[in-house]
Amino acid sequence: MGAPATRRSALGLILGAPLLGACANVQQSISSFSVSNPFSSSSPPPAGAQQQGVAVGNGSVKVALLLPLSAGGNAAVAAQSMKNASEMALAEFLNPNLQLLIKDDGGSAQGAQAAAQQAVDEGAEIILGPLFAASVPAVAGVARGRGVSVIAFSTDSSVAGHGVYLLSFLPESDVERIVGYAGAIGKRSFAAMLPENAYGNVVEAAFKQAVPKRGGRIVAFEKYGADRATVARNVAGSLASADTLLLADDGEAVAQVADALAAAGANFQKVQLLGTGLWDNPRVFSNSSLENGMYAAPDPAGFRSFANRYKNKYGGEPVRTATLAYDAVALVAALSRTQGGKRFSPEVLQNSSGFAGIDGLFRFKADGTNERGLAVMKVTSKGATPIAGSPRSFGA
Repeated sequence: MGAPATRRSALGLILGAPLLGACANVQQSISSFSVSNPFSSSSPPPAGAQQQGVAVGNGSVKVALLLPLSAGGNAAVAAQSMKNASEMALAEFLNPNLQLLIKDDGGSAQGAQAAAQQAVDEGAEIILGPLFAASVPAVAGVARGRGVSVIAFSTDSSVAGHGVYLLSFLPESDVERIVGYAGAIGKRSFAAMLPENAYGNVVEAAFKQAVPKRGGRIVAFEKYGADRATVARNVAGSLASADTLLLADDGEAVAQVADALAAAGANFQKVQLLGTGLWDNPRVFSNSSLENGMYAAPDPAGFRSFANRYKNKYGGEPVRTATLAYDAVALVAALSRTQGGKRFSPEVLQNSSGFAGIDGLFRFKADGTNERGLAVMKVTSKGATPIAGSPRSFGA
């Protein structure tokens, strides 16, 4: 590891686009952080009384941040961590012309709609959030009526578009990166075993687009539900004609799938295992069948640095999605320096050069989804190690 960076403004330039993420004098000592899978349109159970909104900062540009601060389950924990990260972004950005209007949406569509309406009535020029897919259309309806863009944190691509942009970790980017890397190292025959659920459906669509685009062919494809062992036997029998196998599920399920494949006679020495960012999980690293597998994910160095700063400030560990709130606030803080009413327009947000945040490069596409510059990680018994870094630009 090189010498620590010094603190600087979160605003820079990368091919004409804002560069986000303040650097701090920290050591990157945290071993690993798993990427959660919030790929669900369901809302959390109701919990306590809704919290009062707060305003942070005294700049002239008002930005709303909608979070499920009073929701049930783990949603409130994630929301508080994201709130902390947003305030940390403001503190690390030098003199932002920003006032952050933080609203509790309660984790419901009705609460999100009310929070969004209150925010635009107070003069918010852009809305960050909500977290849950079910709440995004309600917020979008309010925002479109005022010509206000939305940067949401949902991983459900179906809610993107028409002024709604997603800053989440989307499985499409993972698949594109790992299939592209496999093709670049000479892999041409692809197999996949995916879960029969919403996440698996998105990965399937991305996989079936990415493979032929990279000059490959799909020689085996199966999806599983409760019949995992039966499907594993079918896949294991097809691997003789494949040089890669994509497994895309959360860490616990991927380990179980690998065990089922091994029991069915799959020879992992002759096929390269591929995965998505959900592989960033201790259960994957402890499973010998998955060793030497490759998956796409943000370079962990950025999150480790962020997490150390967060822990120093708040005394605890951030949730993995806290960087989304940090990057969203840093982005609008950078753009707030632009004069006039076009600073958060689609033309600005869809800058083809993209932006650089805690988790590397990202850019918003015209359909509201995003593209990320991801690293390729290799599974070892001691954790993950990068074998291909994140790209320095989207033209690379």
